[in-house]
Amino acid sequence: MKDWNPELYLQFEAERTRPARELLARIDRSHARYISDLGCGPGNSTELLHQAYPQSAITGVDSSAAMLAQAKQRLPLCQFQQADISTWQPDVPQDIIYANASLQWVPDHQKLLPHLVRQLADGGSLALQVPDNLEQPSHALMRKVAMEGQWEDKIGEQAFRSNRLLATDEYYDLLVSHGCKVDIWRTTFYHVMPSVEAIIEWVRSTGLRPFLNPLDESEQQAFLHLYLSELQQAYSVRQDGNVLLAFPRLFMVAQRG
Repeated sequence: MKDWNPELYLQFEAERTRPARELLARIDRSHARYISDLGCGPGNSTELLHQAYPQSAITGVDSSAAMLAQAKQRLPLCQFQQADISTWQPDVPQDIIYANASLQWVPDHQKLLPHLVRQLADGGSLALQVPDNLEQPSHALMRKVAMEGQWEDKIGEQAFRSNRLLATDEYYDLLVSHGCKVDIWRTTFYHVMPSVEAIIEWVRSTGLRPFLNPLDESEQQAFLHLYLSELQQAYSVRQDGNVLLAFPRLFMVAQRG
């Protein structure tokens, strides 16, 4: 898959950082020596951690070289590492492992979360947030357009097999069974978007990538034209001319031991 586009991702930096702030606020730990930010992207979440824990050794981890280059420029005092989250192992046990909107890209959470818990120090916290929006029109209509268009074979099954989340009670039981005290909640954010077209700009840097990347430029434009038509039927323009984008997210803070 093509590398991530940091500039496109940061078009909605304030909206993307808002759940990161909510997640950070629920970590019950005043001091932390070692912190890792998994899926750090361009460093917006890492910056929050650095502000909250200025004396800590903070490492941002991401698989994207482009994202890491942006993060290093933004936060020269932090460390950054290119790695696959599913196999990542730090040199020392971590006091906080923080993963804001990244683990939805990693399969098999039944194995992944226990693996991450094992990287924690005693009393350490795994704090994560994942979008829970696969059934929202913004994402359901991607799949509809892909299946009804001429691109289904070219796009491939992987795009349709988006990593679905476990049920909330399954996450709770999984983390508790591995010795954690768990705080878990779900929040639906309503982002005020200037237009339906802005929704496309939002998802082009994330959920649309598996659908668009296999297509050539003309096919991408045709796909986006049909996708926009579907979105315009699903999202109403409000009285002030804006559009509300509902965005549910699932949060967990699991403290080990």
